Amino acid sequence: MRNLVLLYILTLSFTLFAKVNPHEVEAFITKTAEQHQLDADEIRRILNHAEHQQSIIDAMNKPAEKVLEWYQYRPIFITDKRIQEGVEFWQNNADVLHKVSNQSQVPVPIIVAIIGVETFYGRIKGNHKVLDALYTLAFDYPKRSVFFSKELGHFFKLAADGHVDALTAKGSYAGAMGYGQFMPSSYRSYAVDYESDGVIDLLDNPHDAIASVANYLARHGWQKDQPVVAKASKPKSKTKLNQLKPHLKDKKGREYTLIGLKTDEDNMAYWQGFHNFYVISRYNHSHMYVMAVYQLAERIQSEYNAANASTQNEAQQ
Repeated sequence: MRNLVLLYILTLSFTLFAKVNPHEVEAFITKTAEQHQLDADEIRRILNHAEHQQSIIDAMNKPAEKVLEWYQYRPIFITDKRIQEGVEFWQNNADVLHKVSNQSQVPVPIIVAIIGVETFYGRIKGNHKVLDALYTLAFDYPKRSVFFSKELGHFFKLAADGHVDALTAKGSYAGAMGYGQFMPSSYRSYAVDYESDGVIDLLDNPHDAIASVANYLARHGWQKDQPVVAKASKPKSKTKLNQLKPHLKDKKGREYTLIGLKTDEDNMAYWQGFHNFYVISRYNHSHMYVMAVYQLAERIQSEYNAANASTQNEAQQ
């Protein structure tokens, strides 16, 4: 019996280890070293610290956007606490937010709301080691292994350039990092060194994060003073709902997509999503995510204005 138990343990250990093919890892090392001009031995040394995490695979298979309806999803993000802390984040970083907004043309409330939805203004950035997350998904998540292999390569380049610590950086189960939850490729493409100190720190520097979120949206085509959504009536025909890219036209000639979301088990509400709706969706390809960002931004704007008006009234008394 003891021998059978030992055999079972050994078999289980081998099965867990075998989830990552060492030949694929070695091929990745060679390719990444050549592509990003990195030291292959250094990549290998760091990868020796990576651990496969089954919980990451499980999380990837059950994202909230795919298992929740809008009336279940919305209360996660549109809360009094998240609104109030959004106002406080705005107040604490007002100079940077307004300067960045003026340069990028992206409204302050949208920048704040994205950071609020992503990480509760930097409080919840993720507890997974980014190295473990990307290693697991690159070598044990076949349907997106190509994507995550590339992200792992970008992560090594970020580390080599001194922007992150490959062994200690933490983020989401998908490998997104910092206040705005940037994937490594987005980090390298859109992140901004606000202080011009030579290091782009999205994990601990809110100013770099603010500038980077705004730059991401600006580079994806944000249109100044244009709407994100507008309320709509129930469609008379069988219009396909919740496509992200605008493909219909309203009476003003504006392109939009029709969004339909369940407000409870029996009822639906509808919105027109315009070009800026699509721009926000480039950050997260979910119509519910965009609506959460938009509605949180609206509430933060309202509360921020009220707080400012109250302060001005007190000063005049």
